[in-house]
Amino acid sequence: MFMILPCVLSLAALSAIMAGAWLVARVPGRSGWIDAVWSLAVGLVGAGAALVPLDGGIEPRQGLVAGMVALWALRLGGHIALRTAGHGDDPRYAELRKAWGNRFAVRLFLFLQIQAVAAWLLVVCVTLAAHRPAPFPAWNDGAGALLLVIAVLGEGLADAQLRAFRRRPTHRGGICESGLWGLSRHPNYFFEWLGWIAYALIAIGPDGSWWPGWMALGGPVFMYWLLVHVSGIPPLEAHMLRSRGDAYRAHQKRVNAFWPFPRKPSSGARR
Repeated sequence: MFMILPCVLSLAALSAIMAGAWLVARVPGRSGWIDAVWSLAVGLVGAGAALVPLDGGIEPRQGLVAGMVALWALRLGGHIALRTAGHGDDPRYAELRKAWGNRFAVRLFLFLQIQAVAAWLLVVCVTLAAHRPAPFPAWNDGAGALLLVIAVLGEGLADAQLRAFRRRPTHRGGICESGLWGLSRHPNYFFEWLGWIAYALIAIGPDGSWWPGWMALGGPVFMYWLLVHVSGIPPLEAHMLRSRGDAYRAHQKRVNAFWPFPRKPSSGARR
């Protein structure tokens, strides 16, 4: 019962923030800001929900979890914001603008409100981790924090490797298979998913006796479904197939889509 108020307020805040993102993104060339706003919104609202006082005070676990989600949001949101400042439209939203035509503004608003609900589901997982009623610290608190740091560093490394690849003029129009990108076609998505396991680990606790904590498993399950089957890999791969054609089809045969694994030998030169 103690989490009902922060959860309700979180949903309202996220809905309002994504309505603001809609006002920006409906202008052509600005849709790239949606993901930056979404990431920062999850971090801001998640940290706020984590820090709602319990019995008149803030417990150390609340501070740990708030710091974790803030670290994740600042890294990811900052990365997307810098990328967007140089490019503008996200190819996924550019395709939706064409597909939706005159109804783009209305459908985009509804779509972003769905994203607000998706963000809220993740914020609930953060809230569960922060408010687990048990002595602090426990081994799973440290393990969860370590896992989150590994996920943030891994995703940051993947983004940096791709950025370095794209900066070289000889790689223009090519497909990155350097570093982590030779193990997975979307290593950034893999590490993004991995980070959400951290909150479930903390929420469940060392003995699993607090039953609400198990609901935090919904975070990594939902994120996997979202990234692998809905708004992550499918539209991005469709865009890459349109722009890279047979070269990307060959890349798909060599490199796993999500789970990191050594790529298969190639009979041709790497693009």
